[in-house]
Amino acid sequence: MDIRSTEEVRQKVIELVEEVSDDDTVVDHPDDDLFETDVLDSMGAIELLVDLEDELGVSIAPTELPRSEMNTLNKIVARVLERV
Repeated sequence: MDIRSTEEVRQKVIELVEEVSDDDTVVDHPDDDLFETDVLDSMGAIELLVDLEDELGVSIAPTELPRSEMNTLNKIVARVLERV
């Protein structure tokens, strides 16, 4: 994967979360728990992980991190940036 800026990665993650959740308001609440607000469920989370690998080349196994480390938009962006 080519080197991407933090903002490019952030925008791509937002796009993917919006697509998986069919909710374009997630960007307005980047620290809200995506599971508690029913933006994501377990199947959506798996779909997001697959999309992150396909689109950004970032592989995160479903069992690699506890949900609490990937339950908000900002946390997902942070985990992805650690791996790009």
